[in-house]
Amino acid sequence: MKRLILPERPDWQAKAEGLGFTWHHDSGEPYWDDAAAYAFTLAEVEEGIEAPTAELHQMCLDLVEEAVKSERLMEQLDIPERLRDYVADSWKRGDPSLYGRFDFAWDGQGAAKLYEYNADTPTSVYETGVFQWLWLEDRIADGSIPADTDQFNSLHEKLIDRFRTLFPEGGFVHFSSDPDFVEDRQTVRYLEDLAKQAGMDPKFVAIGDIGLNADGQFVDEENWLIQAMFKLYPWEQMLRDDYAEPLPTADVSVLEPAWKAILSNKGILPLLWERHAGHPNLLESYFEADPAATALSTAHVRKPLFSREGANISIVEPGRTEQGLDAGYDGRAILQAVHAPPVFDGRHAIIGSWVVGEEPAGLSVREDTGRITRNTSRFVPHFIADPA
Repeated sequence: MKRLILPERPDWQAKAEGLGFTWHHDSGEPYWDDAAAYAFTLAEVEEGIEAPTAELHQMCLDLVEEAVKSERLMEQLDIPERLRDYVADSWKRGDPSLYGRFDFAWDGQGAAKLYEYNADTPTSVYETGVFQWLWLEDRIADGSIPADTDQFNSLHEKLIDRFRTLFPEGGFVHFSSDPDFVEDRQTVRYLEDLAKQAGMDPKFVAIGDIGLNADGQFVDEENWLIQAMFKLYPWEQMLRDDYAEPLPTADVSVLEPAWKAILSNKGILPLLWERHAGHPNLLESYFEADPAATALSTAHVRKPLFSREGANISIVEPGRTEQGLDAGYDGRAILQAVHAPPVFDGRHAIIGSWVVGEEPAGLSVREDTGRITRNTSRFVPHFIADPA
């Protein structure tokens, strides 16, 4: 695993704009980094990232199987009591999942360490599945990288195939998000396009325009019945909304399914450690209130169960504390052992490893000057190049 400096493609911003990737800069600062790339060997990808991704995903599914049968675990994960049966039933019915993304610390040596599992909302799916693949094609074409270079990236194709599997007869499916948040809306547009390529008929509805009809079923702004819906809206909020109560009887299939509320929860980290203590890909973790957490009293990472994009995460070490942005995430938290991400050219790199259905599907790299990955952390493309 190496970080390389490359000349920027002169037209990359125009290409991004033309493709709808309009969040390539944030407040004037680049989010997409076109002047760098990470190079992996095939063995690094297959053994260091792909294999642990598949194993950890199965461990997570086993944990869901246990959690949906346990009031104690549902309580530890802070799943609202009134909707625990709804979450459990979504698993018992076999409601299917579309994707997920593990975040790892790894420098190409030893075992990748799991920071968390982003199992619900698809942050960076477009950048990973499309724009970095187009980057690869451009770089091969301009001679920046060898012609036989590859990329660990079947995300785009696997998502289309997954939509076909979930909706074999096609059909009418709603897609929803906040229409005014550009990154979310463009990400959902991308997923709508994938669904269309899979033979579906997608229709967007703003999350705030969803209502209930007299029969207690969800409808869009034109009063069309919502029977199947992809939502870019986190389950931890959705389960606590005013419209959460009708969910069990509204006869609507939701992507991601409700059981993902278990896996998109930092509480799985101490639960995985409890069941697989010493696993090479796990970091020692405990619920903050657990007396066993004293093992991490002098140095730990504190993570609220539901924080996102590094918000309200703190790295506590003797003599110093590094704080993430305060976005108001409070409530229960976990403590995780400190394991700093690797540093390349002064930047801390985090690997995102994607799962589609049950299969590893590609990787992304985000980097930051600090150890906490934020929404402004840069996306850096990658390629596979075995040594000669």
